[in-house]
Amino acid sequence: MLSQEAAAPVTAFDIRGLAKVYATGAGEVHALRGVDLEILKGETLVLLGPSGSGKSTLLNILGGLDRATSGTARFHDLDITAASDAELTRYRRASVGFIFQFFNLVPSLTALENVALITEIAANPMPPEEALARVGLAERLNHFPAQLSGGEQQRVAVARAIAKRPELLFCDEPTGSLDSESGVRVLEAIASVSREVGATTMIVSHNTEIGAMADRVIRFRDGRIAGIARNTTKVAPSEMAW
Repeated sequence: MLSQEAAAPVTAFDIRGLAKVYATGAGEVHALRGVDLEILKGETLVLLGPSGSGKSTLLNILGGLDRATSGTARFHDLDITAASDAELTRYRRASVGFIFQFFNLVPSLTALENVALITEIAANPMPPEEALARVGLAERLNHFPAQLSGGEQQRVAVARAIAKRPELLFCDEPTGSLDSESGVRVLEAIASVSREVGATTMIVSHNTEIGAMADRVIRFRDGRIAGIARNTTKVAPSEMAW
């Protein structure tokens, strides 16, 4: 009988010497200082650290929303740090789903219509009804944002992000404006859809408890990685102390 070996892990991102410097009236701000990191396809990372530590800057560069000052970040065969604006647009459209602290929903559109905005431009989307069902909003399709709670609006944002079946799911403080109960439901939705679509997921947060749901926790301080910890057992959001 042939032995069955586990498939070798695939690298999603190879990041080397990544730096970001912002010019200000008072001088320069070093948001990232030579970050080295390998991120595996399909894993979930939680990035922790105080404001200004570099975690959101890293997310924005990897998501193609910002450009590094120096260093490299490769997503498979694409060098994000050297890509043209047109290449980054195609990359974001095809591969990246974003979830931010503020929901950014169009108030004049229903939940279904907000998700459909993404599915209309994606190459291989899931039906918007399916995306909303996956985050527990099958009964709220025709509600406008003003008719939804904060947690429900954020789950619409999650549905919108995953409806294009992204390879990458980037979440910047997705529970930052929510109460604990709503935050848990949003994290449960993120964890569930991340597994189902096989997305490599990165979650930026100030809440250290959220680290329990990750494969690895990356701690940032002063633009550098201060530590990396691997969880031998991941904790479901509903079981975390908040």
